[in-house]
Amino acid sequence: MNLDDMLQAMWQDYLQLNPDARKIHLLFEQHNSQVLNDHIALRTFDLEEVNLEQLAQPFCRAGYIQAGEYDFPTKHLYAQHFEHPDPQHPKIFISQLMTEALSPDNQLLIHSLIADIDPQLPSTDQFCYSGRPWELSFSEYEQLLTESEYAAWVAAFGFRPNHFTILVNALESHRTIEAVNAFLKQQGFQLNSAGGEVKGGADQYLAQSSTLANLVTVSFSDGETQIPGCYYEFALRYPLPTGQLYQGFVAASADKIFESTDSRQARDS
Repeated sequence: MNLDDMLQAMWQDYLQLNPDARKIHLLFEQHNSQVLNDHIALRTFDLEEVNLEQLAQPFCRAGYIQAGEYDFPTKHLYAQHFEHPDPQHPKIFISQLMTEALSPDNQLLIHSLIADIDPQLPSTDQFCYSGRPWELSFSEYEQLLTESEYAAWVAAFGFRPNHFTILVNALESHRTIEAVNAFLKQQGFQLNSAGGEVKGGADQYLAQSSTLANLVTVSFSDGETQIPGCYYEFALRYPLPTGQLYQGFVAASADKIFESTDSRQARDS
């Protein structure tokens, strides 16, 4: 599979869980000559069979290189981002949960999920949008949720894009994050307010915002339940002293962006 086909397959998989992204993309397309994707985010566990390195393999084969790493101690996460020599291709941001930080019961649960995976799956180009390869009960989802929203999300949705990101710098219609946010709210979309609607700013060379993940129906082994799915992010990059746009990420801001899938925000919205 070539890179463009893989990225398109990821986009289509993402839209199934976040149809609002198609609506938002079309709204911006009506007012702009192009709508560029800044980055795609993926989530996983740190276990050898499915860790960050495994998810990164197809991107590295397609020419991506690791360009930054980040720690999120309060959420027990570690992440790296990858860039392609062609800047038209989006950055890839991959995070993984440090499972040993969880309780023994939840560690056992995650290990049991991973044991159900076809050992050939992680080596395929399709792995990053293959979905959930294991059975999961809603009670198991809730067990993980008490300790880690992130762990519960990966357990429920498996391996697929968690979000795509519109690059605000490429928009002609809305030049600031605040303008993007105001436009989205006028159109009836709910924003992630954790840490404020705008995360970061010029001082960090990156400002970000995101929609709240909509509730989607998920099939568990003991029935169907609605839980938060995927969200859409917006990023404005500022120039470094060299004049080049900053291409990395800010851990403190990303920490709050993760909360776009927080079940408490979804219930309150």
